[in-house]
Amino acid sequence: MANPAGGIQTFEDFVKVHGLLLAAAGIPNSLYRKLFEKLSTETFDGGNYFQVEPVEDGRQRRLVFTASDSMGQESNIFLVDHAFSFRLSDAPKQLQEVPGLVERMASLMCVDIDLNSDVEDADNDGCESNNNKLGVMEIVEREVQKVKKEGPEAVVWLELEDLDIDDDLFLSLDLPNKFPGLIALSLCDNKLKSPETIINEIVKFKHLKALWLNNNPILQNFDDSVAEAVIHNCPSLEILNSSFTRNYAGWAFGFCGGIYDEENPGCGLDADRSLQGLTSLDLSNRHIYSLQNKAFSPEAMPSLSYLNLRGNPLNDHSVFDLRELLKVFTSLNALEVDIPGPLGDNAVEIAESIPSLSLLNSVNTTKILESGKGVIDSVLPPRLPEWAADEPLLDRVLNAMWLYLMSYRLADEEKIDETSIWYVMDELGSALRHSDEPNFRVSPFLYMPEGTLESAVSFTILWPTKNVHYGDECTRDYLFGIGEEKQRSARLTAWFHTPHQYFIREYEKHWQNLRSTSSSLVNKASTTCSLVRSDGRPLQVYTDIPSVEEFLTHPGFVITKDPKKADIVWTSMQVDEETRKAIGLNDQQYINQFPFEACLVMKHHLAETVQKAYGSPEWFQPTYNLETQLTQFIGDYYVRENDKTDNLWILKPWNMARTIDTTVTGNLSAIIRLMETGPKICQKYIEQPALFKGRKFDIRYIVLVRSISPLELFITDVFWVRLANNTYTLDKKSLYEYETHFTVMNYRGTLNHMNTPEFVKEFEQEHQVKWVEIHSRVKQMIRKVFESAALVHPEMHSPTARAMYGVDVMLDSSFKPKLLEVTYCPDCTRACKYDMEAVMGGGEIVKARDFYNYIFDCLFLNETAHVSPL
Repeated sequence: MANPAGGIQTFEDFVKVHGLLLAAAGIPNSLYRKLFEKLSTETFDGGNYFQVEPVEDGRQRRLVFTASDSMGQESNIFLVDHAFSFRLSDAPKQLQEVPGLVERMASLMCVDIDLNSDVEDADNDGCESNNNKLGVMEIVEREVQKVKKEGPEAVVWLELEDLDIDDDLFLSLDLPNKFPGLIALSLCDNKLKSPETIINEIVKFKHLKALWLNNNPILQNFDDSVAEAVIHNCPSLEILNSSFTRNYAGWAFGFCGGIYDEENPGCGLDADRSLQGLTSLDLSNRHIYSLQNKAFSPEAMPSLSYLNLRGNPLNDHSVFDLRELLKVFTSLNALEVDIPGPLGDNAVEIAESIPSLSLLNSVNTTKILESGKGVIDSVLPPRLPEWAADEPLLDRVLNAMWLYLMSYRLADEEKIDETSIWYVMDELGSALRHSDEPNFRVSPFLYMPEGTLESAVSFTILWPTKNVHYGDECTRDYLFGIGEEKQRSARLTAWFHTPHQYFIREYEKHWQNLRSTSSSLVNKASTTCSLVRSDGRPLQVYTDIPSVEEFLTHPGFVITKDPKKADIVWTSMQVDEETRKAIGLNDQQYINQFPFEACLVMKHHLAETVQKAYGSPEWFQPTYNLETQLTQFIGDYYVRENDKTDNLWILKPWNMARTIDTTVTGNLSAIIRLMETGPKICQKYIEQPALFKGRKFDIRYIVLVRSISPLELFITDVFWVRLANNTYTLDKKSLYEYETHFTVMNYRGTLNHMNTPEFVKEFEQEHQVKWVEIHSRVKQMIRKVFESAALVHPEMHSPTARAMYGVDVMLDSSFKPKLLEVTYCPDCTRACKYDMEAVMGGGEIVKARDFYNYIFDCLFLNETAHVSPL
């Protein structure tokens, strides 16, 4: 990257300095000069071309092109400012401390609309209630007079909506006696509460085909058993609360197809015959499990050309059977269906299986087949922010921001920043909604007016990728460059309501696989050979770890600076075949790492190894590799959400230590969006951990491995406790506080060292437990961890490998151990700094300066001072 003296003066300087950034952003060459001109003059002229409009009842905004002249593809370029930039852990603090920021973000994200409503609404409640009571009586009396004049069949459809009808008022209306022939009754938006009261009245209707109780308090207690009681006593009922019952027939189709309504209720008609002329049928979100119904056939609906099946589980059918069922509708040329969903997860396969289709989810099937695009996402309902009326603006913004955030990471010639910068575009940029066929593209861009990273100013660049005309909505692809091979359809769940049932089914398959996993026992090892030389000469050790070089003073070992002469190579770097050749190592030298040990020390491989060996053991939290198991994770999340159980998760990078880029959240959109900063696992957070004086803690154990096959393990008698600095809480804002939810303080925060025997004594007193029992469970778990590696990856074994690993363990509130991670070549600073009384073993004082002496003594000379076999 060139650095012109005096900063950016000319267009040529701009291109020299920013050439790599321009190419990485994908900005067309033809727009470079125009971009330079706007950047150098800070020209924000988007307001001359675009207008922001509210949509979704004010809960979202869109961007509309309003210039009178059309804009050609790649003919102009715009600067978008960043309204809010932050590192994730700093978000709450910035929102609280920067004047007006939280209010601006709340307005931009449309989470303050309830605060702007008129106060008059509350003042009018009392008057409206009295008027509604008068209104419902008048409506019922009017209908009663009609029955008296024309007979019972005169009133078969009754809508009593938004009239403040409560249980007592409903009973006083005596509707079953007044309207015995009723086939449709709507009581939406009232104040009905008691299921028992309402059911006892409803079942008196003997011909009822549709009942709507939507938006009543009763639905909070309206579970499957209540619904079944209604359906059992009303066998003619086809629609209940907008969902189809298992008893549905042609009348329900006629209602959804617009044939039956209040003016034409379908009373006394042959419903199947009435469907003969039906061309369009919207069955979306009707909770339909099966279409095996005589009314759903080409004989009953020969003219059906449009069908919407979105939002239905349809899980009584296999994918193949459902496609075959639709295939016989030869007039069907337009289909709306969830993808992924009950018809499968590939649009191309669906289009090919139903040849009559010309439109699938509003996209031409010819175009789908030509493009090979498996997912069509343009008509998914948006995921809009939700909040409680008394929820502070700060919490609303922290929850909603994941629908708006973008990110970038700073880098120079020497290194890349470990943590990403997240940002929210200004009001214009944030109004760009998603489309899988967008007409604009955006990209973050760092402008360096002085030619240095220190002078950089961040913008987002916006330019048209298609011709745009007056009134067109301006859109971008939220997942630009991400196809189905990177789980595009699942990742769209961050912004859209994708089909719940599909994800739940995939999770259930995954869970069944885990439950069916079982493994054979691993035999304990016989003792490996000691490396003691017969002539008494010490073993030569090469190391690049300063503490080993300083503290390895055992007479059986001597440090050498030449790795080629070493008997033992003890290194912190990965030793692969290329490294062996470069350094000149031979096959007889012992190395402190096992082949394929990534199956333990990389978090996604550790999860895979444990799950392949033992399925879902109690000591390992449910864990998903988001790069390959996002669909299954989303299903798990939905199941927990439906069951109203704990749904807090921790995201960890595959291969980073020190809790870098690690996040705790229960926000589904956040979890999916955090994939953008690098590959991660998502693990169920231990929400109820054992606490020490109100704080979280975990324990670092040192495990020594002499052999994988047979498995020979040792655990040091000394272990170390790591304490969080703040009192533990699950308050939302606390999830951003490192010193509340994390315990590694060696690199950030304040490290408060506590002597382990002191911790154990106080912990036993606080919780009235015996540590020896906890330690026994921990040892059994650690043995299982390494057994899983031996079972799943026998190729780990090497006769010239002996290694030390750090195993991090947390206790839950029942004092059962949970595995956190396994670390290669763990940081042993504390082990070499503090003398420690061994809690287990003989209780001797273990000198810090002798730590590496007894580690090497055990691994290479077969001594067992201060270690215990596992």
